[in-house]
Amino acid sequence: MEQRATFRLGKALITAVMFAVSILFLLPFIWMLVSSFKVESDVFTYPIEWIPKTWHAVENYKQVWFGDYPFYLYYWNSIKVSVATTFISCITSAMAAYGFSKVNFKAGKWLFFIVLATYMIPHQAALVPQFILYRQIGLFDSHFGLIVLSSFSVLGTFMLRQFFMGLHQDFIESAKIDGAGHGRIFVSIALPLVKPAVATYAILRFIWTWNDYQNPLIFLRSDKLFTITLGMQKFTSMSGQFYSLIMAGAVSAIIVLLVVFIIGQKSVIEGIAIGGVKG
Repeated sequence: MEQRATFRLGKALITAVMFAVSILFLLPFIWMLVSSFKVESDVFTYPIEWIPKTWHAVENYKQVWFGDYPFYLYYWNSIKVSVATTFISCITSAMAAYGFSKVNFKAGKWLFFIVLATYMIPHQAALVPQFILYRQIGLFDSHFGLIVLSSFSVLGTFMLRQFFMGLHQDFIESAKIDGAGHGRIFVSIALPLVKPAVATYAILRFIWTWNDYQNPLIFLRSDKLFTITLGMQKFTSMSGQFYSLIMAGAVSAIIVLLVVFIIGQKSVIEGIAIGGVKG
């Protein structure tokens, strides 16, 4: 009984410490959020006013979303590119992962090694040939070109292959006995069993694409095609003296990521749990 009480006390102390640490991590975001509601003169008041005396939220966010640098356009561009890239990348990575893990063919291991070896090449080393190629084939300065650029992921293939390898071979053999081909097995059996893993990769792929700054900077030129990262950089450079507007823009830029993570956190936890169990 005493040992159980000691365990509960220790668990309560650990929980309290973790809660305090989480508050410290959240303070910068809370300050950013509160500052986006203030008038400019109150942003850097000391001590910090966690509750604004004068609320200026409507004016700040209206200026950010519908001003000279409209965030609604950047939002639409980022959502379009991120959703399309995530969808295509999940399909291609899952298909490649299934092929490398469950389809036996000659040179399969060597081919996977070659694909994996390309991940060791720094992305920056391929930018110049990619830029020249895109200019020649007409994909430069287009959302379609930006989507194609990130739709094929070595990391996604490697990650999902590990989950497919955890599937027991009896599932595959039973389906083959019933006359199913690899296409039917992939769609009806293998993919549903690793759905949490695919959801985890989809969330990560969406976040990576949403936060991508390098590719849009190099492969986009038209202002109307800018994603949220380029729009935020341009807005910051032109509104650098108005920190309340910058904070409103920063909050707008990350709110989608928070929503995506909150909605998909259950799938992320399930994917991690599946990754810790060998089938």
